[in-house]
Amino acid sequence: MSAAPSLPEGYEISTDPARVDAERVHRWLSTDAYWALGRPRETQDRAIEGSLNFGVYDRASGEQVAYARVITDRATFAWLCDVYVDPSVRGKGVGTALVAAVREELRGYGVRRVLLATLDAHGVYAKHGFAALERPEDWMALIFER
Repeated sequence: MSAAPSLPEGYEISTDPARVDAERVHRWLSTDAYWALGRPRETQDRAIEGSLNFGVYDRASGEQVAYARVITDRATFAWLCDVYVDPSVRGKGVGTALVAAVREELRGYGVRRVLLATLDAHGVYAKHGFAALERPEDWMALIFER
C-alpha cells in the first residue's frame, strides 16, 4: 500500500458535520447510488446525524463534491458506507484521496476492523488495503423486511 494520496489542488476534506450539504448528499444517494435509490430524506438525515461524516469541498466555491460516512464506535470497529463522488469531479483523484483520509482518521482512533460492501469498486478499495473477508462464513446479517 502506497502513501496516502493527496487531494487535487483546490479541494479540501472536512469532518465537520455542519458543512455537510444534506440536500445534495440525499439527492446524490437517493437518485444515483444503487445501494440507496429512493432512500427517504428523513432516513438520510438520521444516518448523517448518527455517523462520522467526511466531505470534500471545492475551496473556491465551498460546494461539496464528494461524501462518505462511517458508522463507528471510534474504538474497535467501523463500517464505511455512502461513498459518493460527484460525476463532475470523477477521475481527478478526489475519491481516492477521500477513502485514504477515512482510513487515516480511523487508524488514529485505533480501530481494528473497517468493513464495507461494494458491488463494483473492489479495485478502488483494494488500493487502500481492503480485501475480501478471509472467512465470510463466520459473518452473519440480520435483515429486516421492508
